[in-house]
Amino acid sequence: MLRLGLGGIGSIRSASPPTDWEQPVSSTKTAISPAMRIPARLAARNVLTGQARRRRAVRYRRVMHEHTVRAKIDAGIIEGFTRDGVNRWRGIPYARPPVGPLRLRAPQPVQPWRGVRYCHGFGNAAPQRRMYTMLAPGKYQPMSEDCLTLNVVAAKRPPEAPLPVMVFIHGGGYFMGTSATPIYDGAALARNGCVYVSVNYRLGALGCLDLSSLSNDEFTFDDNLYLRDLVMALRWVRDNIAVFGGDPDNVTIFGESAGAHAVATLLAVPEAKGLFAQAISESPAAGMVRTKDVAVQYAERFAALLGARRSDGANAVMAARPAELVTAFERLIKQGQREMLGAFAAGPTSGGDYLPLDPVEAMRRGKAHRVPLIVGTNADEALLFGRFLKLLPMTEPMIERLLAQADPAERERITAAYPGYPDSRACVQFGGDFAFGSAAWQIAESHSVHTPTYLYRYDYAPRTLRWSGLGATHATELLAVFDVYRSGVGRLLTAVADRRTALRVSDDIQGRWHAFARTGVPKEDWPGYAADERAVMVFDHRPRLEFDPHAARRQAWEGFSLASR
Repeated sequence: MLRLGLGGIGSIRSASPPTDWEQPVSSTKTAISPAMRIPARLAARNVLTGQARRRRAVRYRRVMHEHTVRAKIDAGIIEGFTRDGVNRWRGIPYARPPVGPLRLRAPQPVQPWRGVRYCHGFGNAAPQRRMYTMLAPGKYQPMSEDCLTLNVVAAKRPPEAPLPVMVFIHGGGYFMGTSATPIYDGAALARNGCVYVSVNYRLGALGCLDLSSLSNDEFTFDDNLYLRDLVMALRWVRDNIAVFGGDPDNVTIFGESAGAHAVATLLAVPEAKGLFAQAISESPAAGMVRTKDVAVQYAERFAALLGARRSDGANAVMAARPAELVTAFERLIKQGQREMLGAFAAGPTSGGDYLPLDPVEAMRRGKAHRVPLIVGTNADEALLFGRFLKLLPMTEPMIERLLAQADPAERERITAAYPGYPDSRACVQFGGDFAFGSAAWQIAESHSVHTPTYLYRYDYAPRTLRWSGLGATHATELLAVFDVYRSGVGRLLTAVADRRTALRVSDDIQGRWHAFARTGVPKEDWPGYAADERAVMVFDHRPRLEFDPHAARRQAWEGFSLASR
């Protein structure tokens, strides 16, 4: 029987707790949701201002339409709420706060609590620039080192049989992002027959920069902290997801950009074995894995940016405020980009016990977890970066600067794969392949030798995105995966005559992701990737199959000497 307590206003006001709780609430006061509490000074007044009356009316309307719902997990009772036909719990801790002496240490099991923990709001974003946590104009997600939380969206009523679980890992270059971003809502996925989980993890210097080489007698730092966070979150899913109607033996991890890279990397983490049954990697970033030697160099540079020598680096890191660490990390990224285009400080470190091999090498050797995998990219990946971030080599001067570090024959081979180079279209294709396409091809080539693997290319973009010069750029597939085209934002994006097409594309990709989460096969008309055909599913106005459509570009990046940056 599912250990799930469902209740609306009546059950909250009642002195009798629901009978399916495993542990009763300690008091009536504990049972009252914060959403129900009216500020005492307003409740005591007979006359309210118009503004106060409106605020109170809004609060009462929210209570009427958002019933609370409780669940008993291993650590205690959590209260969420029901909205849009699904139950939601936000900001559930899956590990102890990594603060104080736990800064830069492996995550520790969460401590149980007494009474009810209210999980109505998202947990803190990991420390980063405030602008990256914007949820809406003028609204930002709070930040803190205490950020190891996850969110669950599940069916309103307990299912007859356990549902597949989809765990989403957000992107952001390993230095920005949060699971609170509205596009990652996940309600559409839950309504269509899965339990959806989204995860926060440590970013930047506090999670994705290997500072273990700075350890001294007083402070010990662990490596690959963000991977350890994600594994801890997956263990939480294994131990608790049945409470929400999910099947702990049928978990699909999926992510985009850096999140997609994390998905691919988890395939090579021994500690992650058995924690997921399928994986989806949407636009995995290339060249983000560091060797131990390179990680040591980055750690020394980071200490210097904090004004410390390597011998004093640990003390400097422990004494620094989160904002200081964020600033120093951004300076480290810029420093690396100036010295070698494509170099990036954030990412996992291979060669140790936690990540013995580079993920692609582990796949090539058959040492990665043998679970079915979907991997792919978008047709116009680089256009977003050309417009806003200026990080990728997608102009002739930037490309020539990059290729100046390569062998002349290698340079000739790569540029020949882009007819028309150095025209703008060829340069944009080069930048997208450098950052994402090369990684997707390498992953598909390596993983498919041992395990079913499916490669895609996402081509669809509504006219508004094409007219704006973005096209099917980086992350646009998320609009379809998360059913954004049915939202207010989606209606704006499809206002110029192509709404029906957008909904069809969205339904198609969601259906395939769901089928894959249920069975490990994204529908029968999508053949697995193999060296003899190299089938690619193209998501456009209508889905279609192509076979090795970019053979010359794929081959050009094989063995590229800067691929590991």
